[in-house]
Amino acid sequence: MSAGRPAPTYTYKRAGDCDIRADIYLPQGSGPHPVIVWIHGGALIMGWRGGLPSRQRERYLAAGLAVVAIDYRLAPETKLPGIIEDVRDAFDWVRGSGPSLFDADPGRVGVVGHSAGGYLTLMSGFCVAPRPRALVSFYGYGDIVGPWYSQPGPFYRQQPLVTEDDARSGVGDRAISEDRGSGRERFYLYCRQQGLWPREVAGRDPAAEPGFFTRFCPVRNVDPRYPPTLLLHGDQDTDVPYEQSVMMAQALDSAGVRHELITIPGGGHGFDDAGDEAAESAFERALAFLARHTG
Repeated sequence: MSAGRPAPTYTYKRAGDCDIRADIYLPQGSGPHPVIVWIHGGALIMGWRGGLPSRQRERYLAAGLAVVAIDYRLAPETKLPGIIEDVRDAFDWVRGSGPSLFDADPGRVGVVGHSAGGYLTLMSGFCVAPRPRALVSFYGYGDIVGPWYSQPGPFYRQQPLVTEDDARSGVGDRAISEDRGSGRERFYLYCRQQGLWPREVAGRDPAAEPGFFTRFCPVRNVDPRYPPTLLLHGDQDTDVPYEQSVMMAQALDSAGVRHELITIPGGGHGFDDAGDEAAESAFERALAFLARHTG
């Protein structure tokens, strides 16, 4: 038995001929409901709103939270400024249309994201107005131009090298906002093997134009107004370095922002899918954090 009930899928934005959608899941009982905006991962290149694990979704609903799982346009067809614009527009839609469409409380909005979704969650802490009440970043990142992303990745170069032709055969030139497994991971692997992710996703070279990236690095945009933030990261993550959450925690601490960093010893990327005791404990703490700040 589901803890809640799904509402229809809505198109919250249309960009050219690209529809950008959100799925809404509602808890039992009457509203207005506190809301979490759930943002999928996939390096801003892959994935879609349907990636929210059902087990996690049911636990949010059981805690009385409405869940809004959003899509956004994907790179490289859409560059980073357009992706951030979609995130802003999603929050505007939740606050503007949510009360009438699904009994959302526009004053109690939190954010949860995983990996690149964690990055977008951290971006929402300063690029969305009004700012969300709470941020929960699972293995996200605050710096998109560090060596880990802008130089060839040793871990990924252990795999057979992807040619540029092979990589680009999986992407196109028309904006898309949903990837349900169409082979775009080859393009991502190519970007990591060659150290091209910032250039391909943002459309700018960080070595030539470092200043362009400042407004897209959460770690450089923390101030005392930044929302309470929970960071969860495994210390053996081979995709997004654990240090990314450590750096973000340090920036939050320096600004006097309420935050927690939960370290999963031995945890890798996607540790929350493991279902072990450490993952369950971390998820319970995430639920408690959201309840504390959106309740």
